[in-house]
Amino acid sequence: MRDAAEQIREILGVKLKGRGMTALAAAVERGLPRRALVRAVERAGLTGTRRAQVMHRVVPAATFKRRTILKPHESEKTERLARVIALAEELWDDQTAAQEFLSTPHPELGGRTPIDCASTELGAREVEALVMRALHGLPV
Repeated sequence: MRDAAEQIREILGVKLKGRGMTALAAAVERGLPRRALVRAVERAGLTGTRRAQVMHRVVPAATFKRRTILKPHESEKTERLARVIALAEELWDDQTAAQEFLSTPHPELGGRTPIDCASTELGAREVEALVMRALHGLPV
């Protein structure tokens, strides 16, 4: 099992000043580069219209084109996506299977996809709880 902060950092493609969640939190507070959002959405296996929908929930299209560094609240949303992706990859231990999980509606999420749920903090917590139950062998 990899360190969660290291896995999230790798998904986002950012260098951290230090190690662990504290360094990740500091990077989010400073603002992540916009390419971190692109990398997270690509890692989730999203393409075309779905890719644009998820990205524009984090940063509107016109704003994204003008910005090189995300605002802290946009960085938080980006980190949240990466955190959910990292958990899915830990559960499935296979990037392709994790991508399928992220984009498939799940009954425990009210028929929504995990990646759509991750657009809010509460939704991301639901996905995290679902994945943690599966990791511990509980019914999902």
